[in-house]
Amino acid sequence: MFTLITLAVISIIGTVIPQGAIPPEYLQTISQNKLKLYKSLGFFDMYHSWWFILLLSLLSLNLLACSVKRLPGIWKTITRPVRVMDDGLERSLPNLTSIMTSGDAVTLRDRVAAVLKTEFAEPVITETDGAYHLFAQKSPWSRLAVYAVHLSVLVIFIGAIIGSLFGYKGFVNIPEGESVGKVMSRSEKEIDLGFAVRCEKFSVSHYPNGAPKEFKSILTVLENGKPVAGYDRVPVIVNDPLNYKGITFYQSSYGKFGEHEFTVSDPDGSNPQPLKMQSNGSAKLPDGSGICLQETTPDISRFQSGLSGPAAQVEVHLANGGNKTFIVYSNNPAMNRMNLPYTGGKLLQYRGGEEFMYTGLQVAKDPGVWVVWIGCILMVVGIYVAFFMAHRRVWVRVESGTVTIGGNSSKNQGGFQLFMEQLVIRLKKQLPLEDNK
Repeated sequence: MFTLITLAVISIIGTVIPQGAIPPEYLQTISQNKLKLYKSLGFFDMYHSWWFILLLSLLSLNLLACSVKRLPGIWKTITRPVRVMDDGLERSLPNLTSIMTSGDAVTLRDRVAAVLKTEFAEPVITETDGAYHLFAQKSPWSRLAVYAVHLSVLVIFIGAIIGSLFGYKGFVNIPEGESVGKVMSRSEKEIDLGFAVRCEKFSVSHYPNGAPKEFKSILTVLENGKPVAGYDRVPVIVNDPLNYKGITFYQSSYGKFGEHEFTVSDPDGSNPQPLKMQSNGSAKLPDGSGICLQETTPDISRFQSGLSGPAAQVEVHLANGGNKTFIVYSNNPAMNRMNLPYTGGKLLQYRGGEEFMYTGLQVAKDPGVWVVWIGCILMVVGIYVAFFMAHRRVWVRVESGTVTIGGNSSKNQGGFQLFMEQLVIRLKKQLPLEDNK
């Protein structure tokens, strides 16, 4: 339990700290010392770190040790049950009742057997020392449920190891109209898919406040340059991936790529010099300040009435350490001159550019996923049996003039006591009691 709780607690690290490729915005929130510490401890890929695998191994050994120690005794109880209620067993039973009867032992035996078969289970009859012993039980195999749960955990671990050794997780960006046949793994290793995937179209819808609502890729799988039947123009959205040959493509991100042109000139427009930036790229202004391209639009009138033409939103990293975000226009030099204090006294003007959307896909191959599913199903079944089924046993000793009945249950003792009380009532109705002679 200590190992299991430890695993559960440290798994919080994998939720709080990004796994895999580290987002730039996260790097800005932590110091270099923390970055080095997290990398050395494997916090950015903790589920493959040596210490996490060590804890899983310790938990597996723990489960095996518990099972090996206790399973033989449980197996004996199931396969070789005690069928004779001797004095020692009689004293240990919590639900014990003696019924004084008349009639011969054979008649009593047959009537008790009939009641047990109807109300509980088919009894096994053993004759010893002049008495008949009837033994009946229900759900003996339910005692193995806890070991099924133990086994399911090991099966899940095995599936995860298979996926880790023979599978991979990678990422790929596919521009609209283009195809790729290789992806880049988390360890920056190029992986050949064995086929190609083409992005036919990418679209994104937004909420009224501008936040992305849904982004969707239309993908086609290509074999030898030709679309595969059933995998032509397949829509892929978040939580609805594309799966082909055991490789799954998840919609992960999106963006724009392209090249944009600016000019940097004197305030009156003389001595223009070209400045090119990639989408979401950066460059240097003449005074050494850094400039980043954040967003562009082919027509600013959608956002600012009274203006028209292309425009770009940029961020300048000033020499004094500050940042300034502003819009650079194509058809409005007067408004561009308002940005002179942030561009080193130079006039920055946007000339336009060409952009294309690309889809960002997470690509995963996990041959151990079916092993994990088998382990999960086994765990659900094991937990259900462990909580809702009990091994119930009933012993009856029939002697001339006396019928002694007792039983026990592996769980739900209160419910079993009520059952035993009802069983005694049924037996009394079927047996010739001494008082009724």
